[in-house]
Amino acid sequence: MELKIIARMRSLFPSKTGIPRQSNLIPELRSTIVFEPEFRNPEALRGLDGFSHLWLIWGFSENTRESWSPTVRPPRLGGNTRMGVFATRAPFRPNPLGLSSVMLDAIEKTPQDGTVLHVSGADLMDGTPIYDIKPYISFTDSHPEARNGFAEQAKSHALDVTIPQELSKKITPERLKALRAILAQDPRPAYQNDPDRIYGFPFADAEIRFKVSENTLEVTDIQ
Repeated sequence: MELKIIARMRSLFPSKTGIPRQSNLIPELRSTIVFEPEFRNPEALRGLDGFSHLWLIWGFSENTRESWSPTVRPPRLGGNTRMGVFATRAPFRPNPLGLSSVMLDAIEKTPQDGTVLHVSGADLMDGTPIYDIKPYISFTDSHPEARNGFAEQAKSHALDVTIPQELSKKITPERLKALRAILAQDPRPAYQNDPDRIYGFPFADAEIRFKVSENTLEVTDIQ
């Protein structure tokens, strides 16, 4: 079976560093889905405005490995404990496909890109290929009683974030709110915990620099 790229994500993440580890962790994040020219027929979106959330099936485009492993090391377990690949959402899979649920904010017809979808809560890098879009249906897709396995221990993990006022002025208020939420989730590699180290990642058109001591993250520079 050949998969066709139907759309690509336009997001604030030019690289995979800093991207939320799951969708809907940062509802403040705004992204846009732009369809490939072949799939810009507005008829394909008829009825979509009746749904509040969507499923995105997409590709781990930065995964360049041709092989796969039956076990992987989830970052939130410290990078040392191995789990079965099918018990994780790691990108190194037999088929490098991702699945995300996002909120549909608006459907907009644009002169340059045709009809686009504005979404929030996505965990996709800018340019990520999207292979399919399906409506989220709450009475079948939601399972409040579901068990979360080893992922439960990372559920409440959050840092206190400090951004000096002179640095916060470098980013628009909307993006600043999203950035705070991203930093609170701790974007460092889980196996690194050096309080003197300066970490960084690109966000939109800026480079964010920060350090972490115990449970506090301090932004040191925004370039």
